Amino acid sequence: MVKTIDVNGFPHAYELSEPTDSPLVLVFIHGWLLSRAYWQPIIQQLSPRYQCLTYDLRGFGDSQLQPGTALTAQLDRSRMASALVSTGTSAVGVEVAPPRVKTAPRLYTPAAYAEDLVLLLKKLNIAKAWLVGHSLGGSIALWAADQVPQSIAGVICINSGGGIYLKEEFERFRTAGQQLVKMRPRWLSYLPLLDLALTRMNVARPLARQWGRQRLLDLLAAHPEAALGTLLDSTTEAEVHRLPQVVARLQQPVHFIAGSDDMVMEPKYVHHLASFHPSFEFCGNNVSEIANCGHLSMVEQPQAVSDAIRAILSKYTVG
Repeated sequence: MVKTIDVNGFPHAYELSEPTDSPLVLVFIHGWLLSRAYWQPIIQQLSPRYQCLTYDLRGFGDSQLQPGTALTAQLDRSRMASALVSTGTSAVGVEVAPPRVKTAPRLYTPAAYAEDLVLLLKKLNIAKAWLVGHSLGGSIALWAADQVPQSIAGVICINSGGGIYLKEEFERFRTAGQQLVKMRPRWLSYLPLLDLALTRMNVARPLARQWGRQRLLDLLAAHPEAALGTLLDSTTEAEVHRLPQVVARLQQPVHFIAGSDDMVMEPKYVHHLASFHPSFEFCGNNVSEIANCGHLSMVEQPQAVSDAIRAILSKYTVG
């Protein structure tokens, strides 16, 4: 059942499965221009054992302001929260670990979205969680684990890596992303076969057509300020170089799952970011790779991803 909760003055749509015998809650964080919907195949397999939380990031999916509401006015408190993160204080009094690197408060950085997540967990009374993040969601998960280590037991990053800033490649990516966001007329949802084309984008093998339709709907639903903001704020040179520092100081378990044929986040970049965590141990002990898989592992190969998550959790949890 979909519910909505206010976080920093912004409505967040979420779904929380029934509690289980396990005290652990799995929290799933989607990537750029996506939504919580893509986690459903994984949750179907894991929810009998673990309580699962999915939610839409601010400005994506169903986490949207009501029509006619000024976005910037509603998000003033989020800007304040982001600024407070840089001083080591949460907007709701949650103690957060002070960052080693001074950052300018921006509304759409992974750290700002991590603050949203921290507040969401507090409002839902989730005291101990494992975070599972896809792509951009992986970066958000890492930042959240850094902000409230006492509440985050571990992190699993799926199709998420980086830490290397390649100027020309990032400029091409940012330019293409901006064009994609700006050229989204509503009539695209009625364009024949466009959803079919999206079943083949960034994946190793075509997806079921329902996922092409979902990708189209989420592309059109994303608020332009949030879509552009996350793209631009998360891909600056400074932001890219901060992420390995976050990984290096995390004391919790951190594991990375890569797609062998992921052309958006190639496995070598996943291994690079993973290498900053102590559990890497010079040979990639904290990295799993799924064969014949592209950038949308959770819907391309949900069984393999679910098995990998179970195997990771079994190393660090009892029962």
